[in-house]
Amino acid sequence: MHSSTNEFHAFFAQHHAELARLAYLLLGDAEEADDLAADAFVAIRRSWERVRTAERPVAYARGVVTNLARTHIRSRARERRRIALFRSRHAERGEGPDVPAVLDVREALGRLAFRRRACVVLRHAFDVSERDTARVLGISTGTVKSQTSRGMAESARLLKPREEEAPRSADAALALRGEKAERYTR
Repeated sequence: MHSSTNEFHAFFAQHHAELARLAYLLLGDAEEADDLAADAFVAIRRSWERVRTAERPVAYARGVVTNLARTHIRSRARERRRIALFRSRHAERGEGPDVPAVLDVREALGRLAFRRRACVVLRHAFDVSERDTARVLGISTGTVKSQTSRGMAESARLLKPREEEAPRSADAALALRGEKAERYTR
């Protein structure tokens, strides 16, 4: 086997699990993550000379995974919009809104904007430095800091137990109901 091929195989063996995990945390679906990791390694193999001579080959590979994940998420969002539009045109009028399920960490990550999600995942799940995260995502270190901070705060808010939110929601609903009742009793 050619030396370059051996280097690629060694790189694959050393980093496949990490890059597949990154894909999973960005996408939230194991099957999609496996497919995306495979696609990423195909792209990395095609550009192997560029990857292997990069200052940090694994950072380059993380960039490939995050870019593919971003494209996949955008495609998935477009598909959901098309399905929702189709359903709204053909739905029965008696349907109510979905009741939100209790959020776990994956769901909270899934609700973050892609850049925030990527910053949180790279910084906290992979312990990638701010500088390397900035390189992977093609943004400034300051943007990494702010997006990570905002992403963590938003995740914490999304993960609050529902019981803490219920009294505020109930009080707001009762207050609103009281205002409406007053309108009709005057």
